[in-house]
Amino acid sequence: MVHIVRADPPLRPTPLSGFPEWLPEVRMVEVQWLDHIRRTFESYGFTPIETPAVEALDVLLKKGETSQEVYTLHRLQADRDDDSDARLGLHFDLTVPFARYTAQNFNDLVFPFKRYQIQRVWRGERPQAGRYREFVQCDIDVINVDRIPLHFDAEMPRIAHEVLTGLRIGPFTIHLNNRKILEGFYAGLGLTDPVAAIRILDKLDKVGLDRVGPLLVEELGLEPDLVANCLKLAGIRGTDASVVEEIRALGVEHPLLDEGLAELALVLDALADLPRGSIVADLSVARGLDYYTGTVYEAKFVEFPDYGSICSGGRYENLAGSFIRRNLPGVGISIGLTRIFAKLVAEGRLPIGPKCPTQVLVAVPEAASFALAQRTGAVLRARGIRTEVYHQPDKLQKQLRYALCKGIGHVWFPPADPGAGVGDGRSHQVKDLASAEQAVADPHTWLPPEQPEPLPAR
Repeated sequence: MVHIVRADPPLRPTPLSGFPEWLPEVRMVEVQWLDHIRRTFESYGFTPIETPAVEALDVLLKKGETSQEVYTLHRLQADRDDDSDARLGLHFDLTVPFARYTAQNFNDLVFPFKRYQIQRVWRGERPQAGRYREFVQCDIDVINVDRIPLHFDAEMPRIAHEVLTGLRIGPFTIHLNNRKILEGFYAGLGLTDPVAAIRILDKLDKVGLDRVGPLLVEELGLEPDLVANCLKLAGIRGTDASVVEEIRALGVEHPLLDEGLAELALVLDALADLPRGSIVADLSVARGLDYYTGTVYEAKFVEFPDYGSICSGGRYENLAGSFIRRNLPGVGISIGLTRIFAKLVAEGRLPIGPKCPTQVLVAVPEAASFALAQRTGAVLRARGIRTEVYHQPDKLQKQLRYALCKGIGHVWFPPADPGAGVGDGRSHQVKDLASAEQAVADPHTWLPPEQPEPLPAR
């Protein structure tokens, strides 16, 4: 009897929508970005931390309208009466986990506590250009006890400006505002729920003025003259502290408005040395999350005005304090690495380099030379030269082709005599694949040509 075994068809690999992944040569550029971002953060005295990918749901939902964005955990084989995982969710940003971390480790931290955090986050929203379900955020925050100096409100956009300039992503603008101005202005107009108005105005970029005005009427019941004043405020822009007088000219008065205007002027004055136009006071910036209470930021590409913000953040008075009986105000800013990177990849703006970090490939023409090739590779690596030894004896043409395909710049040829040593520098040769020149080289002294790490360039 013949038994016919029907094999299941192989799974067809398909990308998951909203979960970007890169080929090696693109990922290498992303790693260079991460190195640059870390160096910049640390140059300002920020220290790294990492928190778990999951948090308790009551922590994630502590502040703001975020419940629809949170991915919850569920085990495929969970017992029916075990709901422990149901109380956990993947973090949707790094600010709330950072606040919990600060409160939990309060007695062991030095304040002001300046931290940076570079991790993946997850949001359950419909994938589209600039919006992903999984992405990398690069955050810096400062938390202090009782009071945090306004100096840090100006330092955040300064650091973001330095990071983005160093990445050479093209022209960008950092827009800033102050929530106290918005709340004070709306309260001065007599609105009973200024925070609700802020949430609606935060949709301005997504739906436009034509839709925001009717929303203020439909959802808050505002009269046309009040709507007109709200939209006038949202339309104000300025590059220096003179914008304060333009806001006052609208004729609205409130103590909280005065406080916000003073803070905005101080921040703008502190950033006056940055290139003109790179920092803009933009009274339409609201930041929808409820925990922001003062200065707020949003950065955008100049060339792609309809693309989402590439950097955002702001001041929060007591997010960490909600976990502990201490007043712990903070201010922070988040660089949306994946959002920026994916856009430049899509636009063909990244100078893609080699497919690997190897600088030198040590050739292995025959089995007898393999041990010498390994020793040569060890000497080069010990001197900080990224070196790969070819994996088996093979034709030299094939090894050269391998190096060319991976973008390896140099191929090293150990002596043909397997009895020769690594120290016999006169018998070693190295070939520069770019120029096709080949010369004698000593593995103890040879250095590859100076090649700066490539960053995205215009």
